[in-house]
Amino acid sequence: MTERIPALPALRAFEVAARYGSFTRAAEELALTQGAISHHIKTLEGLFDCALFERRGPKVTLTEPGRLLAQELKVGFKIIENACGLLKQDRQHLRLKAPSTLTVRWLLRQLALFKQGAEHPQVQLSSVWMDIDTVDFYSEPYDCAILLADGHFGADIASLKLFDEWLVPVCQPGYPADLARCELLHPSPDRRDWRRWLKRAGGAGVNLERGQVFDTLDQGISAAQQGLGVAVVDLLLARGELDAGRLVTPFPQAVATGEGYYLAWLQASPKARQVQALGEFLLENVPQRPSHGLDYLYD
Repeated sequence: MTERIPALPALRAFEVAARYGSFTRAAEELALTQGAISHHIKTLEGLFDCALFERRGPKVTLTEPGRLLAQELKVGFKIIENACGLLKQDRQHLRLKAPSTLTVRWLLRQLALFKQGAEHPQVQLSSVWMDIDTVDFYSEPYDCAILLADGHFGADIASLKLFDEWLVPVCQPGYPADLARCELLHPSPDRRDWRRWLKRAGGAGVNLERGQVFDTLDQGISAAQQGLGVAVVDLLLARGELDAGRLVTPFPQAVATGEGYYLAWLQASPKARQVQALGEFLLENVPQRPSHGLDYLYD
């Protein structure tokens, strides 16, 4: 005799409620009443003989058994979704998530070239602002994503490194780049990039609290071009401005952060072969770092 498996509607109700931490949000997504969600979860708790949620008024939080069940169901329902997708999805169509600055400065051109290959899948790009690059393939509608990361994505995620991140200060030609007094331009709210560059390249006593803070690397590059200060940027994404002389590197040190841009996707994705084809094409067209004029330092 096989052990009785709970009904899929009950498991689905629990998985959605666990994802949102809300019976109300689960009811809205599944077009059910909140009472129906509650009934499904009580049925599961009776079957498993344990509490899946802690209820404190309108707020619910997962218990340890609930967390374990939610973790496995998240993967299980994605597998079911992929299995159904094999029959109804266009496997020549990829949904790609990518950071906005990378998109503008490199990716758009590469996707235009990729599109010219008759055998290549079509790519639907979503350019997204992310302070810290993340993707959740189990809840977001993407087949793949390009992320700035350290390459550790989890056992269920496949990835391909495209290129490393190298940080380098840049400014307008002729700008008085004195680290002790010049305006520092920060391309992220937590000022992490200047902190990482100074730690490796040297710059004790530099006050990181001064200077203008931006949301994106692209804004920092633009501000530096306008002579508003010195920005620390990704060398390869600013390569065009450096080659054209619109920006210069006032200090010769380029610092590797240990992170890089990775193409990532679910290993079990029914579109894994198409994603790999995209990754191989991008890898052949990555921007190259200058071969002279800079000292390359590892963080």
